[in-house]
Amino acid sequence: MNMSRTILFLCPHNAAKSVIAAAYFEQLATQHGLDFCVTSAGTEPDAKVATAVVEMLEKEGMDVSKYVPRYVIREELADAFRVVSLGCDVSELAPPETAMQSTSSSEIFVYWDDVPPASQNLMVAREKIFEHVEQLIDDLKQTS
Repeated sequence: MNMSRTILFLCPHNAAKSVIAAAYFEQLATQHGLDFCVTSAGTEPDAKVATAVVEMLEKEGMDVSKYVPRYVIREELADAFRVVSLGCDVSELAPPETAMQSTSSSEIFVYWDDVPPASQNLMVAREKIFEHVEQLIDDLKQTS
C-alpha cells in the first residue's frame, strides 16, 4: 500500500482549476484535522496563475499570489496518495498499474472532468470544485 499522504491536483495549465482545488483542499483539510500534503501541477503549465483566480482566492483569505505553475512529473503520480485530474491526460506519465480511469474517490486517480473551464465562468468552476473538494474531504475522513 502507498504510504504517501500527498494529494496532487492536476489541470493542463496549473493556473486555475488545480490551484483552486489545492487551496480549498488545504483549507478544509486543516479545518477537519486531516494531515495531508497538497500540491498542484499541470501538463502544459502557464507562466503564472490566472489573475482572476488569485483575486478570488485572496477575497476568501487564501494567498496563491506567489505560486508558480509547474510541470507534473511521473514520480509524483506514482507517489501520491490521491491524484485528482481536472481535465488532464496523464496516460503517458501515469505508472502502468494506475492507468485505469475512475471517478471513485477511493481510487488513486480521480477525474473531475465535469468542472468547466475557469476562463469561461470562474464562479461556476469554483462552485463545482468546492463541491468535489468537500466530497473528497468527507471520503478521506471516512478512511483516515
